[in-house]
Amino acid sequence: MSTENAASASSNADSDVERIILVSYPKIVFLWPSWLVALIAALYMTFSGHPPADAAAHMPGAAVMGWLFLVVLSVNLVVLSFDFPRATSLIIFFIVVAIGLGIWLIGVKFPDVLPVVGNWISAIRPEANAAFYWFFLVVLGVIFAAVWIDTRFDYWEVRGNELLHHHGILSDLERFPAPQLKIDKEINDIFEYLLLGAGRLILHPSNERRAIVLENVLWISGKERRVTRMLGALKVEFRGDK
Repeated sequence: MSTENAASASSNADSDVERIILVSYPKIVFLWPSWLVALIAALYMTFSGHPPADAAAHMPGAAVMGWLFLVVLSVNLVVLSFDFPRATSLIIFFIVVAIGLGIWLIGVKFPDVLPVVGNWISAIRPEANAAFYWFFLVVLGVIFAAVWIDTRFDYWEVRGNELLHHHGILSDLERFPAPQLKIDKEINDIFEYLLLGAGRLILHPSNERRAIVLENVLWISGKERRVTRMLGALKVEFRGDK
């Protein structure tokens, strides 16, 4: 029985690596933290117990939700606008954010130390009602759904002996030889890697002059290991045949 179980487990493991899907996503997918914070703010403003007409007026939590949403959205936009390829740039970014938060806390908690900053921060109350957050959720959710549908018609598939490119509504297909396929993995943005494990995957088919570049492949490390394991098994098999 143990031998059968081991054989079954081995067969299941082999079936897992027989077909590996690689999808290149647009950068909009990295806005999921803003979508999540907007959902929290929308739920808070909806169930806070205030009537809709007065949902954003004279509510201490409304300003907090507004600040939280704007800060997360701002950081998200910075991630989409710039690349942070090294740990040094990430550290510098966190230092700048820490200094900004420190000044903000000093201005709020100790207004006598920085009166100008304290008065300026106290005067700003970024408040929005529940309809604003729900509208943001719906718009971004529709974009996410459209991106997901689009990726169903444009993706790459790695199999045991070939690389397939599925694209178009009518499922047009391009075939490339998988043996001797060279793979390069690049992490161009540490933030994108932390958010969705994303990176750039560069495929070099043996009979193609131009490399195939896939941007923003999610969970790239795991997929690169699976493809490498598959290609490594093929190399051993070819050597044995010889």
